[in-house]
Amino acid sequence: MQEVKRKKEESFESLLRRFNRRLQQSGKIIEVKQNKFFEKEPNKNKKKASALVRNKIRAKKEYLRKTGKLPDEFDEKGRRIKIKIKV
Repeated sequence: MQEVKRKKEESFESLLRRFNRRLQQSGKIIEVKQNKFFEKEPNKNKKKASALVRNKIRAKKEYLRKTGKLPDEFDEKGRRIKIKIKV
């Protein structure tokens, strides 16, 4: 943690400005922001399981699209609506 002592006759705003500048120069803010959204790398089994689920869903969507049972629905802006498919 950075420490800043108040100088004689120094306003609170200038003290806060000095503190913020010193905190940015130390790199602590960037370090905290990087750690905020850190996720552990999934293990090998989880990667394989999620890949199998993705392939299953992709194959099922492709089958439904080829047979004509998967409707292409669009919203008012012309974007295709995502359809949830149970595996």
